Amino acid sequence: MYFLYFDPTIGAMIVQAIVAAVAGVLLFSRNLLYKIKLFFGIIKPNKDLLDDINIESSDIENKKSSDS
Repeated sequence: MYFLYFDPTIGAMIVQAIVAAVAGVLLFSRNLLYKIKLFFGIIKPNKDLLDDINIESSDIENKKSSDS
């Protein structure tokens, strides 16, 4: 008869693997459901967050000249 020995390190590795697997499945399924809903038109795509930022070229030029 064989007895398996699990030390605390192996137990922690098993728990970490289970937590990582659950988190991976949740994140993957959430992203997949979003893409499916987007494909069928159930939801509208989010606006790009960078579209809300209005930086004029003069602001960039002023920043470069003030750094020098």
